[in-house]
Amino acid sequence: MTIKPDIELKTVDNIITSPNDHRHYRHVVLSNGLKVLLVEDKTATQAAASMTVSVGHFDDPVSRPGMAHFLEHMLFLGTEKFPDSGEYHQFINQHGGSNNAWTGTEQTNFFYSIDAEHFEESLDRFSQFFIAPKFDLELVDRERHAIDSEYSLKLKDDIRRVYQVQKESINPQHPFSKFSVGNLQTLAGDEAEVRQELLDFYRSKYSANIMTLCLVSPHSLDQQAQYTQHFFASIVNRNLTSNYPDTTYLTDNQRLTHINISPVKDQKRLNISFALPSIEQFYKRKPLTFISHLLGNESPGSLLSYLKEQGFANNLSAGGGVNGYNFKDYSISIQLTDKGLEQLDTIIECTFEYIKLITTDGIESWRYQERASLLATAFKYQEQIKALDLASHLSINMQHYDIEDVVYGDYRMDAMHADETLALLALLSPDNMRTQLVSKEVSTNQQAQWYFTPYSVEKIPAEKIAQWGKVTPRKALTLPTKNPFIVDNPTSRVEHSESDVPLVVAEDAGYRIWHRKDDEFNVPKGHIFLSLDSENASPTPKHAALTRLYVEMVLDYMTEATYQAEVAGLNYNIYPHQGGITLHLTGFTGNQETLLALVIEKARERNFTQDRFKLIKKQLLRSWTNASQAKPIAQLFTSLTVTLQKRSYEPARMAEMLEDVTLDELHNHVSAFYEKIYVEGLVYGDWLVNEAQQLAKRLKQVLSLVTKPSSESSRELINIAGQGTLLRELSVEHQDSAIIVYYQSSDTSAHKVGLFSLLNHTMSSTFFHELRTEKQLGYMVGTGYLPLNRHPGMIFYIQSPTTGPRNLLEAIDEFIADFNYAVMQITKEQWEATKLGLINQILEKDANLKSRSQRYWVCLGNRDYDFKQRERVVEEIKKFTRADLIKFIVTNMRSKHSDRLVMFNAGEQHDHLDPLPTATKITDLKGFKAQANKFEF
Repeated sequence: MTIKPDIELKTVDNIITSPNDHRHYRHVVLSNGLKVLLVEDKTATQAAASMTVSVGHFDDPVSRPGMAHFLEHMLFLGTEKFPDSGEYHQFINQHGGSNNAWTGTEQTNFFYSIDAEHFEESLDRFSQFFIAPKFDLELVDRERHAIDSEYSLKLKDDIRRVYQVQKESINPQHPFSKFSVGNLQTLAGDEAEVRQELLDFYRSKYSANIMTLCLVSPHSLDQQAQYTQHFFASIVNRNLTSNYPDTTYLTDNQRLTHINISPVKDQKRLNISFALPSIEQFYKRKPLTFISHLLGNESPGSLLSYLKEQGFANNLSAGGGVNGYNFKDYSISIQLTDKGLEQLDTIIECTFEYIKLITTDGIESWRYQERASLLATAFKYQEQIKALDLASHLSINMQHYDIEDVVYGDYRMDAMHADETLALLALLSPDNMRTQLVSKEVSTNQQAQWYFTPYSVEKIPAEKIAQWGKVTPRKALTLPTKNPFIVDNPTSRVEHSESDVPLVVAEDAGYRIWHRKDDEFNVPKGHIFLSLDSENASPTPKHAALTRLYVEMVLDYMTEATYQAEVAGLNYNIYPHQGGITLHLTGFTGNQETLLALVIEKARERNFTQDRFKLIKKQLLRSWTNASQAKPIAQLFTSLTVTLQKRSYEPARMAEMLEDVTLDELHNHVSAFYEKIYVEGLVYGDWLVNEAQQLAKRLKQVLSLVTKPSSESSRELINIAGQGTLLRELSVEHQDSAIIVYYQSSDTSAHKVGLFSLLNHTMSSTFFHELRTEKQLGYMVGTGYLPLNRHPGMIFYIQSPTTGPRNLLEAIDEFIADFNYAVMQITKEQWEATKLGLINQILEKDANLKSRSQRYWVCLGNRDYDFKQRERVVEEIKKFTRADLIKFIVTNMRSKHSDRLVMFNAGEQHDHLDPLPTATKITDLKGFKAQANKFEF
């Protein structure tokens, strides 16, 4: 039986597109075999390009692990036509864009965005990567140090560490077993010889016929076709084909094994995996998506629901795992409790029981149709994404799908072939399994190469395999019922908005709701934001910890009740902030109010059980404890906001406060939280004014039962004016040092927002090039515009495996001191172009309902009640001269008495180096925050 989606599909130039897609598409193949997809989007202010090359780390020479990744780095560093190694990055940045690349197993993807009027010039630069890269001899050693810094950055990253064990535990003849990143050891050797190897690799692997290019811009398809022909036709076609070995992902000896892995962070995770053939052939029907839809279900009676009831698990996901040209490693991942860690055999047995239940009772057309219909509806109302994301996504899709499906392929579910689905289910069997346990409690007997992960491998006993092969599903396990939240053929309303920005539709003491009907994106979806401010949310670390625990308890409590709604495209999230908590609902409007009522009802019940309380509390404590194992720069970023915001606290401090908390204390805290609250809300999307008003009225009635009105909670920010240089050192167990230097604006005016934004925009590419590319201080190097509690700020940050904090600070100070000269050398035309690039970034058109709703919500959070702050900032930016920027740097950043906060840690290999220069050191954070002057917001 063929199941047709209940939508009319458009076909443009043989490409199936969404009825909601206003873009125009054209597919062309150049004479050199380069496959190109052109996308014309008249509404876009930015243009983007993405090139995917069918070369990845599977192609690395055995003697040179990391070569494909190394090559990706080198292509950015100058070409014959544009030899300056920093010119491309600077050009993109100057004209309001961004760029990046990644190297995967079988593909490498290069992508960038830029102001549309500079698209032609950018394509000239971009195309040269694939025509005549320079491979400058002087940069070979410099960039392999950058690779080594990138490798070093992830040495304590559990994802990488587990990934390496996976590579070592499969068939060593399969290319997946290769070390993908590279480092100084694998890329060692004479620079001239290594350069020649790079050149040989490039010439033997990069070819026009295995590349896919996507351009997205407001320019006409004809104009883009001319660009493509002019700039990319010179890429050499070497008529290459993928030549990966026809070798199995797992040998018989590697099947039926159990792998223990000891992580850095405290976690308990069981993976049950199965080696399948390549799944690309199935994309039009997606049988594995259907299987995962049933296996990963979280409704009552599901596998996860049963494991939670038994106290064995907190979370489950099905369908993950790596895949490639001849394999799919299908994974069922289960987050265990302490009790679950002792019941692995039972959990595995239950998993096979549920697989059997699906096999015997689940292969029904209505179940498949339910999933197919959800995808069809999602495609019908496909929301637009940014040009950059679209270009990257489509150039990758061109490597995997027929050209007609390059847009539609992710959503396509034509029909359920029962035989095909059953054949795949048959491979999810005990005699085709491997298990992997990630836990600090495991015993290990060997160490993985490169990431030094402790692990062990043992055979699963034959009697267990036999036992799991004969299971009968227990009665507590049931398949999901029909989904009541699915809206048949939802449609958006044509009514126009009464205003071009949100307006207040309901207001009373302690209560205000904003609304705007969308009349641009035309999707039957809505976004509802509700912020509940309470003075009892976070005045102390203990209050903050209890509020966070309450949020986690509510989310856990609602999982089963709301799972079907989430499957049907109705999503929600609850998150804490300095003043309270925020609830965000999104999805199709048909049942959105039903979900909101359900969420509010569950949040009010507060009858949490002792068992779930213990489990969720332990989970949260583990999460906060694990924060101390994050990479240094991440820890510094967390501690920067903790240092500056009065109601933000270190994870370790909150963990300390939560340790002895009881369930009664949590219930008391929740009652106190709701004693007095201030509510601010936004309803945006396919909601009419009267519907938003009715929703507001019902919401007010519900809230009046549990709370009294209050004013908005204060959000205080530490004022560092007059403090000079403040130092705060963190103790981090990591070999790298890291530093953040933060400068703060004393006011929140549009003038200062524009000045700090322009300062960051002007400095960022030069800072990156000089300190990362030229000085090789580290892989994580950059600047950032950082507003806190509405106050603009700017940061400089570096994480370095080679250099201690003192030298990092000196390098940053030297850069700032010398930057005046760089500004003075900018021509008037370049200065205006730089400002225009930033202005275009700030005024970039909202891509979809989601991005616009988020912008509106941020405006409300910043008290930008006329929603015109960005226009005011742009007017300020237009006025700035180079002299204004130089004056600000000299007065506020170059002086020895400049006010700033320096966060840093000394890496384990830099403890012996000289300390930072004498300055005011924050050693008692609580005392510092209590005594410091503050901005109130």
